[in-house]
Amino acid sequence: MPVGHENSPEDLALHRLSWTDFDELARGAGGAPTVRKLRRAERSRRLLLLRGLVDEAAKVPDRCEPLPSPEWAWELLERVQSVRPDVLDLVLAHPYTGSWVGYTTRLFHHRVTGICPLWVHIGHIHAIAAAAAIRAGLPFRASVPVWRGGAILPTLGLAHLPSDAPFSVAEVRGDGDRVEVGDDTTCVRLPTDPAADAPGWSGMRQVSLRAHDQVFSVHLDDIDPYRGLHEPALPQRLSDAEATSWRELLAEAWQVLVEHLPDIVPALQVGLDSLVPRPAVPFRMPSASTGEAFGSAIVSRPADGVELAGMLVHEFQHIRLGGLLHFIRLREDDPRLRFHTPWRDDPRPVAGVLQGVYAFFGVTMLWRALMRANPLDRRAAFEFAYWRAATWNTLQVLRHDPALTLAGRRFADGIAERLGPWQDEPVPAELAGKATDLVADHYAGWRLRHVRPDPETVSAVTRAWREGRQRVAGVEVADDRAPTPVPDGAWSQARLDLVRLSFVEDVDSRSRPALSRTWASVPDATAADLAYATGNLTAAARGYRAELAADPDRPASWTGLGLALSGLGRRPAARALLTCPELIRAVHRELRSPAAPAPDELADWIGRFLA
Repeated sequence: MPVGHENSPEDLALHRLSWTDFDELARGAGGAPTVRKLRRAERSRRLLLLRGLVDEAAKVPDRCEPLPSPEWAWELLERVQSVRPDVLDLVLAHPYTGSWVGYTTRLFHHRVTGICPLWVHIGHIHAIAAAAAIRAGLPFRASVPVWRGGAILPTLGLAHLPSDAPFSVAEVRGDGDRVEVGDDTTCVRLPTDPAADAPGWSGMRQVSLRAHDQVFSVHLDDIDPYRGLHEPALPQRLSDAEATSWRELLAEAWQVLVEHLPDIVPALQVGLDSLVPRPAVPFRMPSASTGEAFGSAIVSRPADGVELAGMLVHEFQHIRLGGLLHFIRLREDDPRLRFHTPWRDDPRPVAGVLQGVYAFFGVTMLWRALMRANPLDRRAAFEFAYWRAATWNTLQVLRHDPALTLAGRRFADGIAERLGPWQDEPVPAELAGKATDLVADHYAGWRLRHVRPDPETVSAVTRAWREGRQRVAGVEVADDRAPTPVPDGAWSQARLDLVRLSFVEDVDSRSRPALSRTWASVPDATAADLAYATGNLTAAARGYRAELAADPDRPASWTGLGLALSGLGRRPAARALLTCPELIRAVHRELRSPAAPAPDELADWIGRFLA
């Protein structure tokens, strides 16, 4: 009897998602029932992939050796289903069952090895089956792969079997009560509670949280080899102190979500299973997820619970969209790297833009809720203003792109239905202006690095300057030139980092030194950036001019000068520097011999004939 027996109505039924469910997801809603539909579809998808992998691998037994045929593991999973179908569902729902079967299927079809020998990857099905049998209380024996001395039992933990060989085989034995994992030299007995650590055993950590009677349970997974984004990774066990710190941050984040985004809580409770902790990255909040690992998010250690709440919402949006994409096609295949997005420094394909818009729509939602709860919270007001503008600008380009299907346009319009009205919600003028400027700063920096100006336009403008003309007739700056992924110059996020740091210091001024004493810790920050962040625009403009005198190609100095001149009312120069900086820098390069013009003088001249 195959796993997913034909007598099971749930496995026979087609998976359907109504347009009502679809529209709710587009608007950032869609509660627990909708997420459960996504999960059921994901279960069927994984079963199909798993059966296909077993069938293909069984035809070439030499690729599975020294482990038994994966058919043996399939039979063990059938036994589990016959006595504990809920356990089968649990191991199938484990996020890294999905990432493993997708990764290994690709390796098998492309006839490549991957990080480990192919037999290790194929043999992971034996570890999955063994873990399921342990949970079901079955007597069994299974051979499982060992990587660098670690034998994973997914959802349970990792047995440590010291070995000189990078890859080897261990035996798992269970009698329905006691379980042992061993090889020729070592035997590890699993504790009664496999989540607990024991000699030779690292249990799968689980964090249980409660806020206002809302309970959330999530694994803190630092051991599963398939927890990575693109390929397997060795365990990176957290210390007890690090694990405690993560629990505290998660408790803070859960409190924030329950209090400020209660509508997302039921969906999150059934849709997010596992977090993969990563070290902190100063002034950055990198996180990631993949559609194959439904229910998992990779997150770097944030500064506080509010940041972590934002990361959880961000990745959960990716998770939901990944599940939806297994139901319906929202865009055509178009791998061209052609979009600007304010959250990435490189040109992006339409698939990445769609994911990013939906994720940062969720981030905007959280900061909006925090600002509405406390209108005096300058940090929340700025972040709301920044992300609503950044996401809206990108959405406006995306929703009219021909690569979207009809369903994709409907999805984008659903986002716009909620995000659009937020553009007019009141935010203190100073913060809204700063947010708008910094969104423009990123766009200008992206153009400088990734858009190459038309050579004929550069020549015509250069010639006109040398001839002392007031205008250049018939010259247009085309905005439809395809970007290149090869950057022309280094990137700097220092201005945005300094502004954000100032808000953190505003709310914690007693324990943090003033920005004037901490700004140098921000990567790539300059004195001109500090002047801009603190509102001294005259000093900022002077500083950026000096930077360009020393390095006339530095992108951040060109766009910084544009921001400073905009604040000082130098509109033609600012307009040119923030909308077509690549043209100004290219002309400046041509004019540097015998003597380059002043950057803002050239920008002012070009800005006037572009008006």
